[in-house]
Amino acid sequence: MGFRCTFLTAIVAVGSLLGVDSAAAQGTLGGLLSQNSPETSASGNAPTAPGEPYFDLDHFRPEAHSTGDDWSYQSLPNGLVYRSYLANPKDSRLSTQFIHPRDNWLWDATVGGRFGVLRYGTRDAVRPEGFQWDVEGSGQVRLDLENNVDVQSVDFRGGTALTYGVGRHGFKFGYYHLSSHLGDEFLLKNPGFPRLNYARDVLVVGYSIFATPDLRFFAEGGWAFYTSVSKPWEFQFGTEWVPSYPTGPRGAPFVAVHGQLREELDFGGTLTAQAGWAWRGDDSSNLLRAGFHYQNGGSSQLSFYRDFEQQVGFGLWFDR
Repeated sequence: MGFRCTFLTAIVAVGSLLGVDSAAAQGTLGGLLSQNSPETSASGNAPTAPGEPYFDLDHFRPEAHSTGDDWSYQSLPNGLVYRSYLANPKDSRLSTQFIHPRDNWLWDATVGGRFGVLRYGTRDAVRPEGFQWDVEGSGQVRLDLENNVDVQSVDFRGGTALTYGVGRHGFKFGYYHLSSHLGDEFLLKNPGFPRLNYARDVLVVGYSIFATPDLRFFAEGGWAFYTSVSKPWEFQFGTEWVPSYPTGPRGAPFVAVHGQLREELDFGGTLTAQAGWAWRGDDSSNLLRAGFHYQNGGSSQLSFYRDFEQQVGFGLWFDR
């Protein structure tokens, strides 16, 4: 009652400043209070039973509701506010793929991941809201399965990002370094192959939106302030349909599509599609996927970035 009286008194004061008849306003507001109050009868002499419910402003005070999703500071939080792009072959994660891009089988493996360091937001592991600082790092190696499992090349990636998510929307600003290196065995067997010092330091801005809890669309642009062999601009976009909440042991289907355009390929690039079965953890955001992999375009190993590859294969991918 006290909060309503204070609020209505403030309305009268504002009305007076605007030239409204204060006596009339007080009479009207007083009638509202007396009409809806359970403590005053129609005659004004004795209390009566409550009538129709009144519009209770106290109901909208923050302490009136507690959902368990209050924002707080969390160190090493569970989950990501802005998720990695599932079909991006250059994102940091733990994965293994067996592919057949040319005339032999290759093994592409990524060892690494992306982790939250600090969050100010909710504690939901799967769809948290708030601000979060992430770090990432990975080694992405290609092995030649039909030639003594030789190391053909390794790409190294490390970076950091500030992300923000609210409702269906996610935003990302980050930096990453990426460099590519040919394997010793490959150079010994191919002494005339040009050794490229492919490297880039990139600032990125990304946006994503959930059309449904399981369906996300995203787009990202990146500009490299340092390049070697590569050129500054890159763009990526795509969509993902993947279970958002715990699946149990039965799992659920997933589909992920990712496109990337790179300036050093005259804004051509790669198209990657993955589909199969996915399992989401019960008490965490951990996501395990198994399925088919297809990629068409420039090589995902950047020492061979000018080589066209049509990859067909299968793999396992683990994300947070």
